[in-house]
Amino acid sequence: MGVPLLDMSRQYAYLKAELDAAVIAVLTHGGFVLGPEVTMLEQQVSQLTRVPHAVGVASGTDALLVALIAAGVEAGDEVITTDFSFFATAGVIHRLGAKPVLVDIEEDTFNLDPGLIEAAITPGTKAVIPVHLFGQCADMDPIMAIARRHNLIVIEDAAQAIGSEYRGQKAGSIGDMGAFSFYPTKNLGGAGDGGMITTNSDEFADACAMIRVHGAKRKYYHDMVGLNSRLDTLQAAVLLVKMKYLNDWSLKRQQWAARYNEAFASRPEIRTPVTKDYATFHIFNQYTIVVNNRDEVVEGLRKAEIGCMIYYPVPFHLQPCFAYLGHAPQEFPVSGRVAQSVLSLPIYPEMTQDEQDEVIEAVIKLAR
Repeated sequence: MGVPLLDMSRQYAYLKAELDAAVIAVLTHGGFVLGPEVTMLEQQVSQLTRVPHAVGVASGTDALLVALIAAGVEAGDEVITTDFSFFATAGVIHRLGAKPVLVDIEEDTFNLDPGLIEAAITPGTKAVIPVHLFGQCADMDPIMAIARRHNLIVIEDAAQAIGSEYRGQKAGSIGDMGAFSFYPTKNLGGAGDGGMITTNSDEFADACAMIRVHGAKRKYYHDMVGLNSRLDTLQAAVLLVKMKYLNDWSLKRQQWAARYNEAFASRPEIRTPVTKDYATFHIFNQYTIVVNNRDEVVEGLRKAEIGCMIYYPVPFHLQPCFAYLGHAPQEFPVSGRVAQSVLSLPIYPEMTQDEQDEVIEAVIKLAR
């Protein structure tokens, strides 16, 4: 019968009355830029992540960019990050004229390998961006210990990890700053782009709030050249409606993930996601398997009209725009292997058991 990778229309149908009312309320009061809903959402994200400050910005990419600017990253600096993530993670570093210093990943979690960070540090290193990929936090204790020894700023790329926990600490609360995305496909997704920066630091919070409005603490008086990166009030209104359902949605994703794991447990040709002991709450923004004949499986699933996606087919060191970094094709062996074998399957709260059974049956039939 076919299974979509994600069906946003189902979520809207369930929340239609609340979402429509929220949008109409904004249209009625007219506070379209940094309106009251933005402040309310910042407060709720602050409570969720257990930090004193949350600053709404225009996208998850801008959350990373604004955080880097607030951290003082400038042209010529170096920022260590993973070789395997969504493009924005490395792209924002380049955008500031800084150098992305890439580190290979752990094969089981796909997250940055903490054991490789220290060797990548130079006198020019200013910050580290670990990514909580697919909803599981990176191993933050060793990352933070290394960063503190070398006086480095840590910015958590938590775009896929809102609500996730590392040893009981919320994603976005462990490093100096956290960056979240509200892209529509995220566990907490808006009706367009949106992002949020979280921090325990008064100084970083003030800087981020200033940077997002062209570097002005008060209108028309600019202490620095910032950006126009404000979370839209309409997006905040949509997200406020969804916030109260977020935990239940994440629990449902965990249920679907457990069911996939059980179905594939006796299939050595299908490597299921590994959840580490320190990942005390894994939200499964994606459910990503590893199969040797990945491209063949993708072709078969698409013929069966079953949604799937490759996150991500090309690691950063092989991206043409980063050729100037001078990395050899085989320099990052783990990310290179993973990029050739990962495949993400449908996993969202509104999916039905029959649909998941169809996905499971097809994957078992196709995987070699």
